[in-house]
Amino acid sequence: MYRILIVEDDRGIAGAIREQAEQWDLQVRCVENFRAVTAEFAAFDPHLVLLDLGLPLFNGYHWCGEIRKVSQVPILVISSAGDNMNIIMAMNMGADDFIVKPFDQSVLMAKIQAILRRTYDFAAGVPVLEHRGALLNTGDNTLTYGDRRIELSRNEYRILLALMRSKGTVVSREKLMELLWESDSFVDENTLTVNVGRLRKKLDAAGLTDFITTKFGVGYLIGG
Repeated sequence: MYRILIVEDDRGIAGAIREQAEQWDLQVRCVENFRAVTAEFAAFDPHLVLLDLGLPLFNGYHWCGEIRKVSQVPILVISSAGDNMNIIMAMNMGADDFIVKPFDQSVLMAKIQAILRRTYDFAAGVPVLEHRGALLNTGDNTLTYGDRRIELSRNEYRILLALMRSKGTVVSREKLMELLWESDSFVDENTLTVNVGRLRKKLDAAGLTDFITTKFGVGYLIGG
């Protein structure tokens, strides 16, 4: 089932789109916290985003840019600001299509179905994991925090991926070493310690202090 994230502050419009989309067997989530759109995006991992331009706090252009930092998921802009300048700006920020309010629901659904067909006939969605505002893109193995893009080595990425997938749970040192062995790297206790240490330094430098917690004699975790 495809997942659709609606970023629209007009509850009437958002609710009407949700009701229509669910009739097409689409799973829908409407953003509640317009201060944390990317966090809700990461938590829901949608296949398509419907994005209004006129939003509280930050406008749709801002959130389109933030989403594009971590994902290539299709973005369909829905807005009453349908002049050429706004359409061009939305496309330049990374939107895939634009539909002007007021719109016919059947036309919107046709656009959604067309985007989903052409996007996912050939490629799967790219999941994004989030913790404390840090976004780990499992498609290109990068970590983004604010405006910073944190480059990770292969081992650092595998360690962080395992910890973020098990958020709130301790991942044993043995399990992490097994995961690193799968990358054809020679890994022993010292190698793991060195890799975790380097990863922590990168996270600290980006402002993510105490992101990884050590459970001595057991393993590591990040908070739930």
